[in-house]
Amino acid sequence: MSWSQVIGRVAFTNCDPLFHNLGEPWRVLAAPPAWLTGHVLRQDCLTAPIPTADFAKHHSELMLLPDLGIVGLGAVGSVILFGSRNLEMMRDIALPSDSSTSKVLLRWLLNNLGLDPKCIETGPDLDSMLQRCDGALLIGDRALVAAESHPDMIRLDLGREWKRVTGLPMVFGVFACRRDAPKQDLLAAHADLIRQYHRFENDEIFRTEVITRSAKQVGAEEERIARYFQYEVRNLMDAKAKEGLLRFLSEVCGMTEDPVWFSPS
Repeated sequence: MSWSQVIGRVAFTNCDPLFHNLGEPWRVLAAPPAWLTGHVLRQDCLTAPIPTADFAKHHSELMLLPDLGIVGLGAVGSVILFGSRNLEMMRDIALPSDSSTSKVLLRWLLNNLGLDPKCIETGPDLDSMLQRCDGALLIGDRALVAAESHPDMIRLDLGREWKRVTGLPMVFGVFACRRDAPKQDLLAAHADLIRQYHRFENDEIFRTEVITRSAKQVGAEEERIARYFQYEVRNLMDAKAKEGLLRFLSEVCGMTEDPVWFSPS
């Protein structure tokens, strides 16, 4: 199979609506967020939802597919700083090694609050992180599960705080591709992914299938996953989400150029 028939995906629940039973001609390559950037650059896959901060770093080689992303509407439930101390009392924070966007965003938010704890990269395990540091940042399914198990330890939902500061949604991941990627394959991938999400929104049977499967894989209640998809995370970018994306790229990542967008027309 050609690399242009492979679509990368985050190995988290947050993009299950796009990839549930995604069929021919596509093969899906699941990986942690930070790995997907390398897969796209090396032509292991046609496109993938890479960390937004990684796109800023490699924007001269990449372009963005419109409409698609991993968008936090406010409180996102799966990008959370945990700790036994209050935020202003934290001396150090353990950061996971599997995401770049959340780490960049956390440092920006802490600076905005006038806080400067020491940040240390570790593996993404809450117990060992909190044995070493006062705070622990978790993302994805680990954060969802930990938030249900330790609600008293939630100190900062990064999506909520970004929305509070900016008034805008936070785009944690963007569907990126190489600038030399084949246009016809990109057109097909873009159309199929958009179709998948509209099906999730409008087909009750399909939506229930996704929620049931996601809940089982994560080990969460179906009602929690239903709330997650309805109120916290979406895979389509509207005008407000795009505005939030551009602000993050420029203000947080220091990107001075406008991103290049793939044009389906």
